[in-house]
Amino acid sequence: MTLWEQGLRLLLAVVIGCVIGIERERKNRPAGMRTHVLVCVGASLIAIMESLMISDTITLNMGTIQSGIAISYGRISAQVISGIGFLGAGTIFISQKKIAGLTTAASLWNAACLGLAVGMGYYAIAVAGCAIVMITLAFLQRVVRVNSVKHVEVKFIHRVETIAFINDYFQSVGVRILDIDFHVENKGKYNLYTNIYTLDMPGKTTYKDIVNKLSEYANIQGIRTRNT
Repeated sequence: MTLWEQGLRLLLAVVIGCVIGIERERKNRPAGMRTHVLVCVGASLIAIMESLMISDTITLNMGTIQSGIAISYGRISAQVISGIGFLGAGTIFISQKKIAGLTTAASLWNAACLGLAVGMGYYAIAVAGCAIVMITLAFLQRVVRVNSVKHVEVKFIHRVETIAFINDYFQSVGVRILDIDFHVENKGKYNLYTNIYTLDMPGKTTYKDIVNKLSEYANIQGIRTRNT
């Protein structure tokens, strides 16, 4: 392997790590462009080193009368694949019983795999893998819509007409009410009602849509999303 080819492999690793990292950074994820580039280049360096070691071992065996030097192909690369899990775990955090960062951890692990592929000289599979990762991160969720269960807390007055408005709105956008937890506070002149809705939301409806629409109604005093 020439120095020119080694440099080309490292450069491609930088590009692949940069492409994936920029997508993560645009969404304010914990691991961004620099992290992905470093992971991808580091994995590529390990793969290049392993390829050179194998090449040197083969050369030594060819230069001896009895070839007795053995090689263990893939051992160092395997350590990279397992070791990157610790870095990925650092991007996963739990806040208010909600887990975040799993996708970024997976993208880091993929960056390491792609770096290994580049370092070993498998350019086509590395580029194809990068394209698949980018399509998955950027477009898959927009194409494949999955219904999700969400929780919304609504504070309101004038119970009868407000509940009718809320129910009509949910029905119009295809949101199904699975459960309602309610609370009433006496504020002197009026009662303040608090309903916590457990909603089955179609993929096309978002939290933002619900908050914007319900907040326009005069009787609704407050609205927020909840994790539980």
